[in-house]
Amino acid sequence: MITIDPKSIETAKLQGYLQSSVGPRPIAFASTMDSEGNPNLSPFSFFNVFSANPPILIFSPARRVRDNSIKHTLINAESTREVVINVVNFDMVQQTSLASTEYAEGVNEFLKSGFTSIPSEVVKPFRVKESPVQFECKVTQIIPLGTEGGAGNLILCEVLRIHIDERILDENGAINQYKIDLVSRLGANWYSRSNQGLFEVPKPLTTQGIGVDAIPDFIKESAVFDGNDLGMLGNIEALPTLEEVSIFVKQNFPVKGVLSSDDQQKLHMEAKKYLNKKDVLAAWKVLLAKKK
Repeated sequence: MITIDPKSIETAKLQGYLQSSVGPRPIAFASTMDSEGNPNLSPFSFFNVFSANPPILIFSPARRVRDNSIKHTLINAESTREVVINVVNFDMVQQTSLASTEYAEGVNEFLKSGFTSIPSEVVKPFRVKESPVQFECKVTQIIPLGTEGGAGNLILCEVLRIHIDERILDENGAINQYKIDLVSRLGANWYSRSNQGLFEVPKPLTTQGIGVDAIPDFIKESAVFDGNDLGMLGNIEALPTLEEVSIFVKQNFPVKGVLSSDDQQKLHMEAKKYLNKKDVLAAWKVLLAKKK
């Protein structure tokens, strides 16, 4: 067994040990609004419920390790004292990951991640329609835990309204844990699906995905693709070139066969096969093959 003094190692390595040891952690998909009315949406896995009477949720946007900067969520929470915490299930995990991209201030993560913003009842930040449970909260206290990169900021939130999708309830009106199908975070790229087990989602850190808003309508409106598919398609830094698409088609006989048909759904199903294998670039090449 190794023994570590937290002060003797780099913060990034320490953070890796902590996040890989303490888990699985639930995900707070936090919706906030700045003083100008601009929305912000970002996931946080330093999150849990701490009280039922009063109902209190706590999450912590940490200072960035690389440059000690603070996140827009924290700035907004300090300014407006309001937040909506949306829970994350498996159907929305890829889009949620995309929303964690470090987009510039003023970029609407609802649009980038392809989620639907809906009005709240008692607070200004929007709710995420696709989330099975949404908590409208007022921020009662913010506790800074340090001043260096990696330091957390505990945000205590009192729940004012709870919105629950009836489809996740059982015959007694309680939340069915299989139906809600929650996901949680572990270390690195690992997640856990509460009713199945571990899976990976590449976390966008240094690159910025094009976003779901940049995906052509003929793809977004297809019945073949679900939210996770769109999240993966939007989490690519740049689309393949026409030359790359042409080479890919020449090297893949099944794609040639699909292209000979005018059935767009067949083309989308072929792209879906690559998405199921997490080969997003190949999926894009299939989808763009008709455009070359």
